[in-house]
Amino acid sequence: MKKFELLAASAIALLYATPALAQSTPAPAAQDGALNDSDDIIVTATKREQTLQDVPISVSVTSSATIEKAQIRDLIDLQSVVPSLKVAQFNAAGQTNFIIRGFGNGNGNDGIESSVGVFVDGVYRSRSASALDDLPEIERVEVLRGPQSTLFGKNVSAGAISIVTKRPSFEWGGKAEISVGNYSQMQTRATITGPLTDSLAFRVSGSLNERDGYFKNLTTGSDVNNRHRWSVRGDILFEPSSDFSVRIIGDYNLIKEVCCGVTSIYNGPATQAIKALGFAVSDTTKIFDRNVIFNTDPYNRIVGKGVSGQVDWNIGFAKLTSITAYRNQINQSNQDIDFTAADIANNITANNAKTFTQEFRLASNGDGRLSWLVGGFYQDERLTTGRDIRFGKDARAFVNALSGGLITGLEALQNATNPSIIPGGTYFTPGQGIADNYKMKQRSYSLFGQADFKVTDRLTLTGGIAYMNDRKAVVSNVVMNDKFSALNLENVPGLGFLPFAALPASLSGCLLQKGFNPASTGGRVPVNLFGASLGASLPGPGSAPCPGSLGGTNPFALNALQFFYANTTNHGPVNYPNANESGIFKGDKVTYAARAAYDLDFVNVYVSYSTGWKASAVNLSSDSRPPLNGVGRSAAPEEVTVYEAGAKAKFRGGYFNLAVFKQSIKGFQSNAFTGLGYSLVNAGKESVRGFEVDAAYSPVSALALTGSVTYLDPKYDSFTGAPCVNYDTTRCPINPATGLRPSFRDLSGQKPAGIPTWSFSTSATLSHNLTNDVSAYLRGEYNYASKFQLTETTPPDLSTYGQNTINASLGFQSKANKLELMFWVRNLTQDNYLISTFPTVAQDGSYSGYPNQPRTFGGTLRKSF
Repeated sequence: MKKFELLAASAIALLYATPALAQSTPAPAAQDGALNDSDDIIVTATKREQTLQDVPISVSVTSSATIEKAQIRDLIDLQSVVPSLKVAQFNAAGQTNFIIRGFGNGNGNDGIESSVGVFVDGVYRSRSASALDDLPEIERVEVLRGPQSTLFGKNVSAGAISIVTKRPSFEWGGKAEISVGNYSQMQTRATITGPLTDSLAFRVSGSLNERDGYFKNLTTGSDVNNRHRWSVRGDILFEPSSDFSVRIIGDYNLIKEVCCGVTSIYNGPATQAIKALGFAVSDTTKIFDRNVIFNTDPYNRIVGKGVSGQVDWNIGFAKLTSITAYRNQINQSNQDIDFTAADIANNITANNAKTFTQEFRLASNGDGRLSWLVGGFYQDERLTTGRDIRFGKDARAFVNALSGGLITGLEALQNATNPSIIPGGTYFTPGQGIADNYKMKQRSYSLFGQADFKVTDRLTLTGGIAYMNDRKAVVSNVVMNDKFSALNLENVPGLGFLPFAALPASLSGCLLQKGFNPASTGGRVPVNLFGASLGASLPGPGSAPCPGSLGGTNPFALNALQFFYANTTNHGPVNYPNANESGIFKGDKVTYAARAAYDLDFVNVYVSYSTGWKASAVNLSSDSRPPLNGVGRSAAPEEVTVYEAGAKAKFRGGYFNLAVFKQSIKGFQSNAFTGLGYSLVNAGKESVRGFEVDAAYSPVSALALTGSVTYLDPKYDSFTGAPCVNYDTTRCPINPATGLRPSFRDLSGQKPAGIPTWSFSTSATLSHNLTNDVSAYLRGEYNYASKFQLTETTPPDLSTYGQNTINASLGFQSKANKLELMFWVRNLTQDNYLISTFPTVAQDGSYSGYPNQPRTFGGTLRKSF
């Protein structure tokens, strides 16, 4: 609270600071997307400064003016102005996924890097959570669509997000703002910049973001999905001459929140059993009431800190750039993962990533026909990650309810020959579960080059090539103390010594009624009494007094209650390195890019062919298996190919950009959450055809219009290893001999989930001078996504949603005082939709989802000087 008061007081003080420090008046911010004849949007998408119209790739640029007027506070908000970008936050603050053109992964499984790389001032952020700190004082955000491996490395197979912050200035200036809103929001931000000497300048920025949660935990009474974030950032620029500069940036940010809200969208038999025990469960008829049922509140803590240094040196024929960075990120969370008021299972996760990166590049100077760029990139990362799932005090009652008390019956039978098995005290006791612990050392490097040759004043040919090399060394230490999952139900020790007559009548009578012959086991209890394989000895259908069951099935099979490693022969993890597995995953690749651009004066047209690569992914979850045994240890690299043609037109008052593309990924790394872990497999091939349009037009000086449209037609060309799901009984039938579903199903030829066919964003900003000093603007924004299935692991009728969101802002600006007062609202019409869905943990046949953020509104007072 002290930090909050201090930063709030500082921001308020700066709001009313005298402008005497100002040496000059900064140019007024441009309207959203509007251009004058002399305006050019500068981007660094090719790692050298070019205008947006000249760069021959599909890229969207969001200016600082748009970010302020649209109340964009982090990368999750950014998707509202870039329709080809999708950003989703799931069950923890650090579990965030970035998707471009329908491609993206890396959420939840620390062994999988994102397909969309995030760069802040040229520094690669390898973990998605490290990109979530509230946006600092920025110059622009560039979203590069399609593979960018030739210049940006191995983990930009779907695209890249490049955040460019404002450099320190040699003229005094600054900005401070305070925002208040519903849900008790209070956000303060401040930055100050100026000279220390003639060659040394600084910028210091800070932010604090506080807000109550918009979910209510009906069990504890606490808010969920709150905001508690703060960050500080220091930036030093040493520029002794126009040919040499050094920029050093240090930052620290903390996220400490109760996150995230999850609600049931379908309560299957397992969830209904919890309700029958007297525990509250979510009301699936009130999904968007934003009430949750957790027996404990979730907890998240993310600490990100780092330092980077950039050196730029003009050595005459070329400019040499070096970017060195070190980052350390800690991510911790504690969650009730059964999402009910019962204490069934809890999950504690933590990871620590220490990342060093170094980039060198040399870019030619001059305006000759040939321009070129060469460089190299190196990354060294040390990751420690762990997950601990433990049964709670109500787990035993839950599984007994599902089994009709058979868990206790099994213990009683085992106790007859093994006194250490205690009825009521051996299986599913509090504290049992599984602990996944992994360490991964990753080393990667790339060498790249690109050249532009002006064949004529109008025709430019571009060629690029990169070599990438990646090596991961992983050590696993998975410890399972779930005694029931470790039990081989097809051969339970001790049962074969008991006489069949010793069985309770409820068991023996039912088996006899279904046609079991005790003589087949020598008059003794079958060792697979509680295993699915006994079904082969039970030809008759179930009827009273038996539980209803088909012929050939065992009504007493308990295989479905083995939540971990049920389908492995050893019923437990196999840690590595071991005699058969080195734990080392290596790969390398050469990627290419070729483009031709032609200048027609009013429009630039281009065609391009490029390839991308994403390194191997490692399954660091409880679903990790030895190779060729169910879900594998790792997924092979992704290989991306894209054909693209585009046109970029600039005209008086606006621009129009069009890109048409066909993009495919061989070996797409599918990372589906299946209930307790992740199914990491490669799809044979996934492709998407589509087009993107970005446009802006200002018909008169008072009106600025923008529009962006994305059309996507995706398909699984080949995907025979998609994880099996409960609702697909045709391709995933339960095997009577094992009681388990197949591991995989074939989705070849189907449309991938998570990709809307149409999405677009449009805005209109109307400006008017109220007096010679005071101006006003009104901005409206509409975002649309057509209906689409969110995930393939959830039935389409439960997980198909679209989006229709309206945001708006009204602002007043004083030129003389450099003050701005803005009122804003996001999700004005309270559009309700689910961000994502998934199978509910340990409740087969139930499904849960993440409701979107409701309407938020407030006001912002901003002072520049």
